[in-house]
Amino acid sequence: MKNRSTIYANRSIQTSATQKAVEQFPIWKLLAFSLIGFITIMTETMPVGLLLQISQDLQISKLWAGQLVSFYALGSVCAAIPIIALTKHWDRRRLLLFCLGSLCIFNGLAAISTHYIFTLFVRFCAGMAAGVIWGLFVSYVRYLVAPHLQGRALAVAGIGQPLALCFGVPLGTFLGTLLDWRSVFWIMSILALILVIWVRLLIPCFIVNVTQQKVAFGQTLKMKGIGLILLILFVWVLAHNILYTYISLYLIAVDLGEHIDTMLLIFGLAAIVGIFFTGHFIDQYLRHLTLVSLVIFSFSALCFGIFMHSIWMVCAAVIAWGISFGGAPILLQTALADIAKEQTDVAQSMLVTIFNIAVAGGGIVGGLLLDRWGIQSFAWSALILSFIALILVYWAKDHGFGVGHRA
Repeated sequence: MKNRSTIYANRSIQTSATQKAVEQFPIWKLLAFSLIGFITIMTETMPVGLLLQISQDLQISKLWAGQLVSFYALGSVCAAIPIIALTKHWDRRRLLLFCLGSLCIFNGLAAISTHYIFTLFVRFCAGMAAGVIWGLFVSYVRYLVAPHLQGRALAVAGIGQPLALCFGVPLGTFLGTLLDWRSVFWIMSILALILVIWVRLLIPCFIVNVTQQKVAFGQTLKMKGIGLILLILFVWVLAHNILYTYISLYLIAVDLGEHIDTMLLIFGLAAIVGIFFTGHFIDQYLRHLTLVSLVIFSFSALCFGIFMHSIWMVCAAVIAWGISFGGAPILLQTALADIAKEQTDVAQSMLVTIFNIAVAGGGIVGGLLLDRWGIQSFAWSALILSFIALILVYWAKDHGFGVGHRA
């Protein structure tokens, strides 16, 4: 009886502790990270819907206007690892505040710039700040909560990224139409300033063990399947961004130039549908969902190439494209985490780096295609790349995209 009473008492204590932890779930701190994720991604992609305005205002071609996305992504790729290493003795909140302040300043400078080269420079610097932020993101969020709440915390904090990917461009396009492209950059600058205040008041200090991170990085690189999944990520995101970076030019070419914001909103809504279905079925059908998503993406690219003169088919292709790509980040992150296991945080930093390389590559390759073969080449290039990704996923059944229920 005594042992049973002790067990009941221990269970009661554990339950009370759990309830207390749930009650103390730091929702406002996590929402700050949600907004951080949203503005870093939206700042990266919003020029996509503003290419025409930017090119006319800065008196440059649409090809060069598209490089504003590429240079931001290149900044993210170049900055994260070296800056985090150089600031290893810094409190992470101090570094986060510095990067948010940098986003505020560089978005403001982009808003007032009248010279293209200077605009490219501040976009690169803003991308550097964003890259460091993503390097801090996962470990900082996990630090804010007890271990048993870390998954839930990441789900809350991470919602800003897919929302920005789905609605950042249409929202930026709408604001650009309502105001102008410079006003959109001012709005992002103000949001970054609000986050500086928010983080300073609510987010606690955080110091990490950099030595352990270096060991984990080397171990993660040697894991079987990591390289293959990162290659799939690169090919898929490159194909997506060849289309996405210059989608406004494509829509103008197919007589939908007056409805760019509407088409991008349709894409965003379709992507939300893709996210919902992916989240619901991913544990049972990770491999099948990935293959089906790539098949649907291939279909949409084919429609973009063949049916340029059919508005309805273009609309159908936009919907299919949104559904197929909405869940792509979740599918790839899950496959990577299944292999990386305890090294998931390190693998995630690799994913972010490769993702941004592919974003930059999409802008650069798309610009070269536009200059050499014209708008119609986007769809065929995306189709070829999607087939390559499809073959790689099929081959990856032993590493990352296995058959059957996930463990």
